[in-house]
Amino acid sequence: MDQQNIGKFIAQKRKEQNLTQEQLAQCLGVSNKTVSKWETGKCMPDYSVVKGLCAQLHITVAELLDGAPAEKNAAQASDEQVMELLRRTQALEKEKVTLYGILLIVMGIALLAVSHSFGGSDLQDFLSGVLLGISVGAILTGMCVSIKSLAKPK
Repeated sequence: MDQQNIGKFIAQKRKEQNLTQEQLAQCLGVSNKTVSKWETGKCMPDYSVVKGLCAQLHITVAELLDGAPAEKNAAQASDEQVMELLRRTQALEKEKVTLYGILLIVMGIALLAVSHSFGGSDLQDFLSGVLLGISVGAILTGMCVSIKSLAKPK
């Protein structure tokens, strides 16, 4: 799955349908900048718009993901199977980001506990303060990442 080839394929099919990026974007409920990012290979369409995109371009999901028209003799997975695979992949990505956030929170709490064990001399107090700052930063970053990931609609 090559983003550049998929982007070129989307642009080619859009032009075959005599659609501008703006018109395609309006049909799909996205911005024309989003369509431009797809066509330049900077990002991939979200699974929630893949079916609509394929319908507008008169292609199958498998053709979209291949970045080329399907060969007549090739065995193809059904669109439902491909969509389910896309949905699962994006769900796993979301879970991964959430776990990274939780890991940052746990790491921040551990550093917070370590920072309280230092103290006594000026150097130890300094190290304690540095660890305290790092731990607070890790906790806040972890919370931000986790909340942002959990707030995204499925």
